[in-house]
Amino acid sequence: MGFLSDALSRVQPSATVAITQKARDLVRAGRDVIALSAGEPDFDTPQNVKDAAIRAMAEGKTKYTNVDGIPELKEAVAAKFRRDNGLNVTAADCFIGSGGKQIIFNALMATLNPGDEVVVPVPFWVSYPEIVRLCGAQPVLAKADASSGFKLTPAALEAAISPATKWLILNTPSNPSGAAYTADELRGLADVLVRHKHVHILTDDIYEPLVYDGGRFATIAQVEPALQERTLTMNGVSKSHAMTGWRIGYCTGPRELLAAMTKLQGQSTTNPASISQWAAVEALNGPQNFLKDWLKVFQARRDLVVDGLNASKGISCLVPQGAFYVFPSCADVLGKTSAGGRKLVTDEDFVMALLEETGVALVQGSAFGLPGHFRLSYAAADVELQKAVERVQAFCDGVR
Repeated sequence: MGFLSDALSRVQPSATVAITQKARDLVRAGRDVIALSAGEPDFDTPQNVKDAAIRAMAEGKTKYTNVDGIPELKEAVAAKFRRDNGLNVTAADCFIGSGGKQIIFNALMATLNPGDEVVVPVPFWVSYPEIVRLCGAQPVLAKADASSGFKLTPAALEAAISPATKWLILNTPSNPSGAAYTADELRGLADVLVRHKHVHILTDDIYEPLVYDGGRFATIAQVEPALQERTLTMNGVSKSHAMTGWRIGYCTGPRELLAAMTKLQGQSTTNPASISQWAAVEALNGPQNFLKDWLKVFQARRDLVVDGLNASKGISCLVPQGAFYVFPSCADVLGKTSAGGRKLVTDEDFVMALLEETGVALVQGSAFGLPGHFRLSYAAADVELQKAVERVQAFCDGVR
């Protein structure tokens, strides 16, 4: 009898966490490292949000709360969904977790059984298929590569659905590709889903405010209200309000599902941190004008990075419509040798050689299900991004 759970053997470590840790280790060893591997805004949490947390502490709001969140935050979440997304929901239709990842984990753990299938578009955020496997179910990977702008097509979705399909996980704007579905593109997927009434939709909208070039964000239950009764719409304050460390995610969905998630959370972490919840109330109810300023900064960074990477020999980078990632192809560099003598057989060889020889930390595309690519997060200062793309260019120039 082994000591560790068999379920854990089905799960791979997070590649983004692993390479970010390696970058930190190199920094501690005295190396000059530009870490663009983690998805974390470099902006500070807005002052009014921090002030709300300080007030909550001063007022003694430091005790346990309701498992699924304080009523004030659930009211703020419901108001946000009504205001920004056109979803007719109340606080009773909302749920608070310790980050968006916990909400995804709760929803899948509460619903999946062995033999169930979950459609996961490729490229995917690294945790989606691993959470599915941990639950004993099977991820069905539906390819959405550069030929479709990294977006799932209705035909690919149709082909991936079977009688065993329980969920589709949809992430827009996307981590890792930055692809953002338009309302019309979601309409095409919705038409497929309306016909398959046994399929539920988990839409990860965590990058909602970051849609560029004048584009408008849309979520699938907004596009097709008939799907709302089987859609879990997940969001959070981590990316929108630079609150990654506060660990607050939120969602709206069918009340039967929310009750099951509450039951599960009650036997795991219980309530999210009380102070973080009060800060999130202010984040959602307070001024949102700063988001426009942040959007302009991120779009300028996107353009800097895309132009710099496309000027690199052997790199091809599509222009993403949202989030703060690019997902370029390095296929034309593979099969060669770096200036430091490393054989670049795989995309992991490419990113590891880049890190060791230039100090730029990126994540290999195979971690996201699509080999031959890499992910770069441009949630960093312009000067760091400029240095990074110059180092990538020099690295590629040295490949033979």
